[in-house]
Amino acid sequence: MKKLHVFILKTFTGPLILTFFIVTFLLLMQFLWKYIDDLVGKGLDIMVIAELLLYTSASLIPMALPLAILLAALMTFGNLGEHFELTALKAAGVSLQRIMFPLIMLIVMISIGAFFFSNNMLPYTNLKMRTLLYDVQHQRPELQIMEGTFYNGIENYSIKIAEKEPETELLKGIKIYDHTDRKGNTSVTVADSGYMKMTGDEQYLILTLYNGRNYIELESDKRGDQRTFPMRRDDFQKQVIFIELTGFGLNRSDENLFKNSYQMMNLDQLEEISDSLSQQIDKSQERFYKQMRLANYNKAERAYQPRKSELDTSTFKTIHVKPDSLFSSLTLEEKNRALTQAVSFARTAKNQLNSQFIGVDNKIRRLRKYEIEWHRKFTLSFACLIFFFIGAPLGAIIRKGGLGMPAVISILFFVLYYVISLSGEKFVREDMIRPYQGMWISSFILFPLGVFLTYKATTDSVIMNIDTYLEGFKKAFNFLKIKPFMNRFFGGK
Repeated sequence: MKKLHVFILKTFTGPLILTFFIVTFLLLMQFLWKYIDDLVGKGLDIMVIAELLLYTSASLIPMALPLAILLAALMTFGNLGEHFELTALKAAGVSLQRIMFPLIMLIVMISIGAFFFSNNMLPYTNLKMRTLLYDVQHQRPELQIMEGTFYNGIENYSIKIAEKEPETELLKGIKIYDHTDRKGNTSVTVADSGYMKMTGDEQYLILTLYNGRNYIELESDKRGDQRTFPMRRDDFQKQVIFIELTGFGLNRSDENLFKNSYQMMNLDQLEEISDSLSQQIDKSQERFYKQMRLANYNKAERAYQPRKSELDTSTFKTIHVKPDSLFSSLTLEEKNRALTQAVSFARTAKNQLNSQFIGVDNKIRRLRKYEIEWHRKFTLSFACLIFFFIGAPLGAIIRKGGLGMPAVISILFFVLYYVISLSGEKFVREDMIRPYQGMWISSFILFPLGVFLTYKATTDSVIMNIDTYLEGFKKAFNFLKIKPFMNRFFGGK
């Protein structure tokens, strides 16, 4: 039996490693496609890109690992069924559960490792990835001046060139508008040709211009009708301009700025933040209830505005009155004044209630994010078990190996799981259901499916055999075909 366990483990481990890297690569390509505009054209160093891809790959493991397990289980047991190895083992008296036993132990260990990764490593990789991606997104584009268009990537400057020689890098027809004084186009430099290069530290742009002219508008010292518009024109044979570049290098942000995000926390930190937010919400609601009761609902019961230290409901005396009789005893002027004041009090109370609702609702939405992330730490591990118990028996039933049919079925089940998970998470964010309900609903739905498929695979079910369904359709068609004759013979309608 040990040889059988080793054989099953070797058969499963190869496809698991292969599919894991394939799925991770595909998800990484999706990430690059999504953020391609933030990466291209900024002159990023190859090490920066490699670092970003490394942290991104680590952050994609929670999505890639369950899918890889599902696909590997389908391929493994599909190959065993296709080559009649499962049939031979069952004929030798080895049950499907016994064949799956070593893989179940392996998946349990992978699930435990996935939990520790999700709790300890994933917050760190998310922090590194999000910080680096933020820095890349806010980096200035690489200095690339095209022919015939104005380049405004340099702060306070607008540069246009008519022609660029690729071989000599000579620029022709250069125009430079200097807006450092923030007074419009008061300083313009025109040159016949020139060269452009950056310093080694990329802090300055050096423009060497030839055969040009500077146009500078001067301020007039006169006003009104006496105002003039003086201008200075300087010709030059050669001129060197130093322009300071800001924001073109990759500036690393402080990681502490992103540490309070729910994706960068472990279970202990999430529980601490959740408890703190829950207490804030409870205290805020209790304080608002007392404030509304004393400031709006009991106005006729007190003769003066109490201090904060005196806000004790036990000091107020309850008086039973009949509003209709009391209102009828008032004069017309007093009635108008009472109604106007009541409407004012009602509007004030409504505004306070709306303001309180918005504040509490924002805190509840924030709390739900932390609670969602807390449950996500566990759903990753449980998803590995669920997908194995779906993939292994399903592979034994369909008996098709390779990457064709297993890949299609795996994607369908994964999309189903992902859609249900996203829907449940959205319901939690909208505070429509409890966090544990939304985050575990996909597991509650797919786990019975895994149990059902395992039972069907154990009993050699033919649920995936197309001939079985065709035979059922044939029987139904034949029955419907003879039903009119039966009704006519027995007098039915």
